[in-house]
Amino acid sequence: MGSGEKTGRRNAKVGIVKSDGMDKTVVVSVERRVPHPLYRRIVTRTSSFMAHDEQNACGVGDRVAIVETRPTSKHKRWRVSRIITKAS
Repeated sequence: MGSGEKTGRRNAKVGIVKSDGMDKTVVVSVERRVPHPLYRRIVTRTSSFMAHDEQNACGVGDRVAIVETRPTSKHKRWRVSRIITKAS
């Protein structure tokens, strides 16, 4: 490991933009399906991530890909890598 070398891939997720009211920041809602610990039925869990959107290009309802990055602010540790589909 030399200076500045990184190994592995950055963590990436796909979700839907829930809020775009802030400047250069969007809130992305990511769903994952997991088995219930006791009943073993598949349940949907939702997590929200604040992501950096440099061009303010995302709108509510857009499907976006986000990648993990160094902390940008107190709550932002993700950045929008691309917009998959725009909301109609």
